[in-house]
Amino acid sequence: MDMVAKSAPGTFERLRLVLFMAASAACVVAAFTPRLAIAEPVTAADLISASASDSGANWLTHGRDYAETRFSPLDQINADNVSDLGLAWTLDTGSTRGLEATPLVADGVLYFTLPWSIVIAFDANSGEQLWQHDPQVDRSIGWKACCDVVNRGVALYDDKLYFGALDGRLIALDADTGEPVWTVQTTDVGRPYTITGAPRVADGLVIIGNGGAELGSRGYVTAYDAETGAERWRFWVVPGNPADGFENEDVERAAATWSGNWWDVGGGGNAWDAIAYDPEARLIYVGTGNGSPWSHELRSDGVGDNLYLSSIVALHVETGRVAWHYQTTPGDNWDYTATQQLTLATLAIDGVERQVIMQAPKNGFFYVLDRITGELLSAEPYARVTWASGIDPDTGRPIETPQARYSEAVSVISPSPVGAHGWQPMSFSPETGLVYIPTQSNSYNYAIKAEFEYTPGVWNRGTATGLLDALRRFPESDYGEGTGPPHPTIGQLLAWDPVARRVRWQVDYPTHSNGGTLATAGNLVFQGTAAGHLLAYRADTGETLWDVDLGQGILAPPITYLVGDRQFLSVLVGWGGATALYGYNGSGEYKAPGRLWTFVLGGGQDFDPVRGIERPTLTAIDYDDRRSVQARGGNLYAERCAMCHGGNAVGGGVLADLRYSGEAVFTIFEMIVNAGLYSEVGMPRFGDVLTVADTSAIRNYLLAQRAALIAAQ
Repeated sequence: MDMVAKSAPGTFERLRLVLFMAASAACVVAAFTPRLAIAEPVTAADLISASASDSGANWLTHGRDYAETRFSPLDQINADNVSDLGLAWTLDTGSTRGLEATPLVADGVLYFTLPWSIVIAFDANSGEQLWQHDPQVDRSIGWKACCDVVNRGVALYDDKLYFGALDGRLIALDADTGEPVWTVQTTDVGRPYTITGAPRVADGLVIIGNGGAELGSRGYVTAYDAETGAERWRFWVVPGNPADGFENEDVERAAATWSGNWWDVGGGGNAWDAIAYDPEARLIYVGTGNGSPWSHELRSDGVGDNLYLSSIVALHVETGRVAWHYQTTPGDNWDYTATQQLTLATLAIDGVERQVIMQAPKNGFFYVLDRITGELLSAEPYARVTWASGIDPDTGRPIETPQARYSEAVSVISPSPVGAHGWQPMSFSPETGLVYIPTQSNSYNYAIKAEFEYTPGVWNRGTATGLLDALRRFPESDYGEGTGPPHPTIGQLLAWDPVARRVRWQVDYPTHSNGGTLATAGNLVFQGTAAGHLLAYRADTGETLWDVDLGQGILAPPITYLVGDRQFLSVLVGWGGATALYGYNGSGEYKAPGRLWTFVLGGGQDFDPVRGIERPTLTAIDYDDRRSVQARGGNLYAERCAMCHGGNAVGGGVLADLRYSGEAVFTIFEMIVNAGLYSEVGMPRFGDVLTVADTSAIRNYLLAQRAALIAAQ
């Protein structure tokens, strides 16, 4: 198959790539075309100036500047002419997995990542490829990625490009050629760590975290020398076994807030995304993850705040030691990560200019802190919240509601583990003073899991796997005092005023898990949706100014940049991620290939939205329909398969919806599942944890779900 760039008249050129395509994944393997543009080395001064004096021509860091504002000073595309945007060029990636990367642009060269940590450089004007690097991640470790084999992007510094590979490597490439310069293994390969986030460069250091909390890991962030790859410091988010000693006083202080044998499961806290930097204060800000297991009672005997879970932590850039911390969710009990984007700004609060850090984490409260001292300035709910009635302004602690701790009953709590705001980045406009947040309202049936035991290779949440399981645990439950029935999941784009602490305007979507946002000096906010639309809004009022259907769900945030005297807008479109794998599909497309779309004023390329493949016609296949067999198979499926192939075997349009598998697949089902027949394309081998009888039960459950689907058609 070809990866094709379609560009403006006179610049057509087919870009030949060898693709590795298979049932559940498609990945670029090798290619090279003549170089059209060369980026100058990115200096420390370049990175610092992006926050202030930069013209906006480039997009040099993940959030465009160290403050992670995702605000561009460009205004060639503006509220008066955005309706004139047309297609400049597109690039078909060949991948049907989730695309979540923020591309970087330096001197007309565009860099971005694909699933399986593949990096590509393109001419940002024409869409022609310069180089490509595949780190050859072993596809059999795809099961370690809780939320798809995605990658959120790269970092640039000097003459190098840096990225994290899914298997835990941090790799430095020559930015001009794509050739490897150095590689370090940042994780213990014997533990279920992954890297999906983009590294950041600060003070000559490359800073990277990792994921893997639910599967049983201990989170940390590490800084490496940008030139050599030598480790400079490591910040441990949670303490290890006290019997082994503590790495430093920060970890020792954290251990006093834990109880039980949390280290047996790892504790969690993985810092897999949010990092910001204040070069004047010389502080690195890190957002940390949820506890593992989710249940505070199972993780820490229900005792202690469990530092530094679900926290904003300020670290001294020279040493990685803690300057201050603020815990958004003490004693996390709900998978309320604080890994969502951290944004720095200067705000006039009560008539005084304050240097602040802002975050809209999963738990539903919008936080504004003094970024030098960590003082809480405000915390207000920006979405539906029932786990806490507010944040005490004196202590900074949440005022938990009676149903928040769910060890004695089923509690329907908002937000759900999906969160009021996921990883999709928000943006902040200093011109409007507003923060533009991809938001969602939702709820979840929380109940503690009976007889929990850590099981390697699966999600160790410590909670019931669904409503029926929860009700079996607490058959007399009233769903928790005051919570009522589950709240429907809907999406919004919020324009939040962090000074007035309220919503200025709001757009409601029928879909959730919508894309990240971009704000510009053209009085514009751009966002893609799960339904596949890319939209532009007036930044001050929320008026819809531009709406194009790109064909499939959009998760990644758009960027904008200059090449010559023309402003471009680019966004990666490719449905995937945790919500999609578990079964939600906003656009309804099935296995639609990802694409990079680039727009420019007056662009005249023909417009062809991405469409997926048609699902096959189903025929019945005989199976054992005994209720006991179906129940056993359903439980095994929920434990081992649902996070990739969808709850109740209903796929989300990314990986195989197993109800639609051909008869041949069910004939060799045991070979696929237990023997690892498809391991090279990301389907793990389960022979060491599932018996032949287990696999047969799962097969029968899937065929029962297939029969139900046929009956409903």
